[in-house]
This record gives sequence, C-alpha cells and structure tokens, in this order.
Amino acid sequence: QVQLVESGGGSVQPGGSLRLSCAASKPNSADDMAWFRQAPGKEREFVAVHRRNNIKYYADSVKGRFTISRDSAKNTVDLQMNSLKLEDTGLYYCAAGSIILSTMKRSETYHSWGQGTQVTVSS
Repeated sequence: QVQLVESGGGSVQPGGSLRLSCAASKPNSADDMAWFRQAPGKEREFVAVHRRNNIKYYADSVKGRFTISRDSAKNTVDLQMNSLKLEDTGLYYCAAGSIILSTMKRSETYHSWGQGTQVTVSS
C-alpha cells in the first residue's frame, strides 16, 4: 500500500480559497485518487476523485467550486477549493484505491488514507 500525506489546510473566510495537496510515498498511477472530508459529528463524505484514466468526478455540493488535479510525475493530487462556504469546514482526507463508479463515494473502497488536514471556514 502507498502512504499518503496531506498538506495545505488552514483557516479562511467564506468566499476564500485554499489549495490542498496530497503526496504519495511511491508512484501509484494505477490507483484512483480521491478526497473525502469529515465534519464534526458527521460521517466522512466523498468530495472528488481523479481516476487513473484522468476522468474526474465531484460531489454535487462542491461542483463548480473545487477542482481536483493530479501530477503523476510528482505522485501528488491537489484539491483547489474556491468560493469556500461555512459548510466546507472539516478534516480533509486523501485516499487511494482501485474503484468502480458505483462505489467511488464509499470510503471502504479505498485501501490507503492520509492522516487528514483541517480546513476551517469561518467569519
């Protein structure tokens, strides 16, 4: 399995932007790479996935505001978050796995996880 390390979290006002980055410990171009988040008292939820065939999918709640990108040469996957809202607050996790479309939003589908990076949106 690959080790994942997230970075880039922080505090921002509503409407602001943050860029998260996830670094893999080894080349993993065969994996699909995803971002999940978990707000206090809530279940972990899917945010976005960058599949190994370069197709991307987003949760409806972030579509048009967040962009997932991947650099296979650097073994990184980033999440650019714009127009942040209060409800975007949470611990953001990077995940790796070999998924099928019907299960891409299910956390148990992914075999490797980072430790998470905190994103706080507050006024």
